[in-house]
Amino acid sequence: MEQNEEAMQQLRNAMPSLAGMPPALEQEVAHNLRLMKVPAGTSVFSERDPCNGFPIVLSGRVRVSKALESGRELSLYEVTPGESCVISTSCMLGSAPYGARGECATDAEIALIPRNTFDRLIAEHRPFREEVLQVFADRILQLMELVESIGFQRLDRRLAAALLGKGAKVSASHQEIAEQLGVSRESVSRLLKQFEQGGCVHLGRGAIEIVDPAALRRIAAGEAMVIAGDRSH
Repeated sequence: MEQNEEAMQQLRNAMPSLAGMPPALEQEVAHNLRLMKVPAGTSVFSERDPCNGFPIVLSGRVRVSKALESGRELSLYEVTPGESCVISTSCMLGSAPYGARGECATDAEIALIPRNTFDRLIAEHRPFREEVLQVFADRILQLMELVESIGFQRLDRRLAAALLGKGAKVSASHQEIAEQLGVSRESVSRLLKQFEQGGCVHLGRGAIEIVDPAALRRIAAGEAMVIAGDRSH
């Protein structure tokens, strides 16, 4: 009983909309809730897997990606504590299998709410329903922006945008950035070298130092990059 109450408190801390449930519904959630401690690199779900429950990340990060025909993977988004996964929401509401892959980017703790209990929560607890649908709407907008950037923006713009907003040093390999953008590592390495020649970044081992963020912002906005000594632009 104490273990169930502790699990429920973790769940309420991560997702405050689950507070104030009717007693009978809270009892059902506590009884059916499944807690999982998942090491980094572990697959949480794979494409075409059935969706048997609604996962909520309590700690750590889960990266959701889509396999491309080229064999590479396109990073769609990450789920952090208190967030729900739009792919999982879609599967639960539409009774469809997963259309993407989820993998723990770090060690993570995940609460899984079974389908029948999720259906009751959606139907009977308005705060939970509103939060799930709001996150769903926000994620759809993010995915639409991702599709637009892939379809209409040059890779240099996408790469510059991906480097911004992460501080003075981006701790990521060229391969990790390539997977995030859904392109080859060679393409990313080639552009990063050009960014370095242009004085925008300094490339180190496993990290990228942002030297001139203003120049990166100009590239992300669509301006051509000027490399020192280059008079062709």
